[in-house]
Amino acid sequence: MAEEVKLFRTWSSRYSWRIVWALKLKGIEYETIFEDLTNKSPSLLQYNPIHGKVPVLVHDGKPVCESLVILEYVDETWKHNPLLPQDPYEKSMARFWANFGDDKLMKSISQLFIAHEKDQEVAAVAALENLKLVEEQLKGKKFFHGETIGYLDLAFGWIANLVSILEEIMSLKLVDGERFPHLSSWIQHFMDAPVIRDCWPPRDKMIIKYQVMREKYLAAATPK
Repeated sequence: MAEEVKLFRTWSSRYSWRIVWALKLKGIEYETIFEDLTNKSPSLLQYNPIHGKVPVLVHDGKPVCESLVILEYVDETWKHNPLLPQDPYEKSMARFWANFGDDKLMKSISQLFIAHEKDQEVAAVAALENLKLVEEQLKGKKFFHGETIGYLDLAFGWIANLVSILEEIMSLKLVDGERFPHLSSWIQHFMDAPVIRDCWPPRDKMIIKYQVMREKYLAAATPK
């Protein structure tokens, strides 16, 4: 009997991209259920009652939540084309840097994105420092784990698309070849991979979405 695999996601969620890529790299057939997070479906709330967020992977009726947890579940369930390193130390370091990406890097770039123009220079310092730490992890490598796309590439994959969208909206440059040669090279390699290239959401829609988001944040932060 064929396995039932469903992925609850939104069209733009950077966390959901990770799971789409992982399933495609593994060659796993699945059903996509797109969610409207302003009107969440009963199924989403049933499968993720704690947070009510996407992505949620449902495998033979069993839900798995949180994107990094789902990545590990996918890798352990379908062992071909492994994503995580096999060495215990390297595996622990991959988990560490994936958490760094979400807890430090993503938050620092988000803070820069919602900063008023007068505050951008200060906000950029933390974002650039965190990007430098990621840059160090790519020295001498095509991808984070070597020559093929793996767990950390998927965890950091949002950088390859979303950062350039935020740069365009804010009219600034965070990641360039001179400042971050290794990260810039990785972005190009990552985006050129067919399994990645064919999965991005429409760029024009993303720009509109994040432009509206930025305007709302700035308006809310402006003293009345």
